Amino acid sequence: MDAPDGAAVGAVGAVGAERSDAARNRVLLLEAARRLVAERGAEHVTMEAVAKGAGVGKGTLFRRFGDRDGLLAALLDEAEAGFREVCTSGPPPLGPGAPAADRLTAFGWTLIDRIADGTDLGAALARQLRPRNRNASDTGRAFHRHVSVLLWEAGVDCDHDVLAHALLAFTAFETADYLVRERGVPADDLQATWADLVRMVTRPDSCQGGPAPGGS
Repeated sequence: MDAPDGAAVGAVGAVGAERSDAARNRVLLLEAARRLVAERGAEHVTMEAVAKGAGVGKGTLFRRFGDRDGLLAALLDEAEAGFREVCTSGPPPLGPGAPAADRLTAFGWTLIDRIADGTDLGAALARQLRPRNRNASDTGRAFHRHVSVLLWEAGVDCDHDVLAHALLAFTAFETADYLVRERGVPADDLQATWADLVRMVTRPDSCQGGPAPGGS
């Protein structure tokens, strides 16, 4: 039996109000998190402090983002939006217009430079994420696909998906931080090594076989 028209309208209105409240809470929570990152640094941001700063319950925060990594990943995706746009549609050599190998070199150089710079917001946020969550974020997937596509465009004839993961492992914070901060390797040396890696994998005889990019 169909519900009365008034009940149907009431149900739709309730759903709309719930969605509106959820969207408003998301904005409030992200604003509070950004403010705390600016004031304290990403490493000192807690879920309790974010909920209190947004004026909502901790339950609302956990329902919206899952956990601290989910919240930081959302902030990371916002912070990296500009860099991702430069990589896909900005000027060369990061953006289109340069050979794929040159774009790949510039991409790695920029990531290493940002990791070595202690003031970069995106790097600071990514550093706080567990590797699996960092890789699964929108930013992590976008970086992986970008490298995979550039390998394909450079004519590398192998598994672009796996090779992209291997290359990006060199720019991971666990690797770069250890080399720069623990071993004292200059960032310039890491960038030179990245350029060597790109030259080796983009040689015509570097590897054989593999599908076109399309992984995650």
